[in-house]
Amino acid sequence: MNRTVLSVGAVAVALAAVTGVAALTAPEEAASSAESLGTAARKPVERSTLVCPSPSTSDVAETAYEAFTPKGGPGKKGSAALYAAERADPQDPEDPADGKDGKSDSEESDKDKNSDKEKNSEEDKGSKEDAGGEDGAGKGNGKPFLSLGSPGTPVAAETDDPGAPALTGTADGPFAPGWTVQQTTAVAAGAGRGLQGTSCSVPDTSFWFPGASTAEGRQDYVHLTNPDSTPAVVDLELYGKEGKEKAGQGSGEGITVPPHATVPVLLSTLTSEPVTNVTLHVIARSGRVGAQIQSSDRKLGGDWLAPAADPAPGQVLPGIPEDATAVRLSVLAPGGADADLKVQLAGKSGRISPAGHESLHVKAGMVTTVDLKGLIKGESGSLVLSPAEDGDDAPDVVAAARVLRGKGSKQETAFVPATAPVQKRATAAGNTASGTTLALTAPEGGAKVRVTASPGSGGGSPKSTTVTLKAHTTKAFTPPRPADGKGGYAVTVERLSGGPVYASRTLEHEQSGVTGFTVQTLPDDRSTVAVPESAQDLSVLNDDE
Repeated sequence: MNRTVLSVGAVAVALAAVTGVAALTAPEEAASSAESLGTAARKPVERSTLVCPSPSTSDVAETAYEAFTPKGGPGKKGSAALYAAERADPQDPEDPADGKDGKSDSEESDKDKNSDKEKNSEEDKGSKEDAGGEDGAGKGNGKPFLSLGSPGTPVAAETDDPGAPALTGTADGPFAPGWTVQQTTAVAAGAGRGLQGTSCSVPDTSFWFPGASTAEGRQDYVHLTNPDSTPAVVDLELYGKEGKEKAGQGSGEGITVPPHATVPVLLSTLTSEPVTNVTLHVIARSGRVGAQIQSSDRKLGGDWLAPAADPAPGQVLPGIPEDATAVRLSVLAPGGADADLKVQLAGKSGRISPAGHESLHVKAGMVTTVDLKGLIKGESGSLVLSPAEDGDDAPDVVAAARVLRGKGSKQETAFVPATAPVQKRATAAGNTASGTTLALTAPEGGAKVRVTASPGSGGGSPKSTTVTLKAHTTKAFTPPRPADGKGGYAVTVERLSGGPVYASRTLEHEQSGVTGFTVQTLPDDRSTVAVPESAQDLSVLNDDE
């Protein structure tokens, strides 16, 4: 009798490697769920998926990409590549949008060749499936837009095409753990002018966006991008200061996002009247998507608003710049209970409570905003929100802050959403020789962190430094640069010991006398997944033996 023994751990490892479960499950959640099955061991992820939104439709925009994977992943063979996604009309998602919505002239011309399109449809389908792996995640059209040659060395690309597409792609083998792509766009003039930056995101089924708006003079588009080979169906829910917003001329329910395509939705079409402060909840009822909001203001510039950390009783918003002239905090308690929060700023010397805003009452299901005037006084800091009273039943909240720098016509906007801590490692790509600031905060106990600069995209050698963080403080500094490095480079943050560490990176770039800036938070890169080990015998017996 033939007997094949499969342990629970082996099955879990196989499922994690095939499905990419590490991309959807936080390390602490995975460890918790593994407790019932036995001791959890951490294994490197074997596959990662990322999506990058369409950067801009402006004729005066230039976009730079940088991709990076730290060394140390499993195996010797693998790849990491991003491919162009199609743009779809949210009102008619089965048909790709025309050239006016961002497709190139050649793509629009191809659309007119109906007979050729029908003839080649099966070939196109096959080539797409060949491009992205066995389950179709991250497949794209044609050759890769951006691909890595080896872990540990960043790769850069640029475009000034106003029809530049969204990107989807996968990394596997040694390229998968910690794969990071930065997308940074400099917009010279017009609505949204300034620096717009975002880290390409991991697809998921739920995203929260405090800090969004449907006010006049501001355009917020949520970009929904599907990396997989089957359609995704998405619902959009908007909350304002009175609760869930009434639907506008557009519907936020049942939006179909075709395979390997992106759908932009203007948030102002989803409310019956302009609302200054809203929180968006993106829910994929089938499939998964990447989601990010591009915010453009006629007077205040613009930036990308990344998803906030999942709802929790406390939140940390790291890296408010030292010269911020205004900070608007937006908070939502999405459950059925009101939340009472302590509001503190962790600065260079410790935590303080902003005068007049020491506490915040947040009604259930309603957006609460507060302008923290005079919050920053010449030194960087991090907002720390915690339950006003100790206990295990404190309601969950989501939070983000809009930050302004400059005055008058030279004001610029960036967003700092609440973020998850760096459990083990986090990476920020796309750093430059000047204009890069790293902010690290230890809101509870002290911690020790190693910060490493990768080689530059044009050469050089890595360089590291160790940083000690005092409890309840934020340290903002220029990160190390690669020795003899040329081009952009990546910065990796590794927590070595101590309490929780939260991180963000600020980029700034002066253009036409205005200093544009963008902030990216650095949650853990989820390079490992908790896999249960068990001695349980799951033998498979062959009946014919």
